[in-house]
Amino acid sequence: MPAQRFIEALNAQIGNELAAHNQYLACAVHYDAETMPRMAAFFYGQALEERDHAMMMVQYLLDTDAPVTIPGVESPQSLFPDVVAPVALALEQEKRVTEQINGLLRIAREEFDFASEQFLQWFIKEQVEEVATMTDLLAVVTRNQDDVEDIEEYVAREAGGESADPTAPRVAGA
Repeated sequence: MPAQRFIEALNAQIGNELAAHNQYLACAVHYDAETMPRMAAFFYGQALEERDHAMMMVQYLLDTDAPVTIPGVESPQSLFPDVVAPVALALEQEKRVTEQINGLLRIAREEFDFASEQFLQWFIKEQVEEVATMTDLLAVVTRNQDDVEDIEEYVAREAGGESADPTAPRVAGA
């Protein structure tokens, strides 16, 4: 069983991942309302990815006979002044999640919880990719905020096409 301190922190992180899911869902709805279907689809996909991250954490706790607690989450920001704001918020969210994952790793190391440390390695790699993706998207959206067709073309060209990562942890319920 993982260290108790790690279990508590990972249960809290499940809530953080579900909050990220809700925030990305709100971003997707914003772009859907703006008739930007590719940006909407991108953020709907991001929302599902965050939900899967939470469920990977649930599965890890189940696999290690640790208790699972699904925390409540605050409502996401749903109103945005323009096409740039949701992406800027998403980048800040990804940076915050990176700090949270690093904090989990720190706890696992301090507790000599080697299985939990190994479990987190995939999430560390994932966060590097997520921050890079949102950084690039923010640059494109900022540069093209007055030409949403260019934004949509960028997303169509750059998003998607990724295959399932065979090194990813199992998703509970999948």
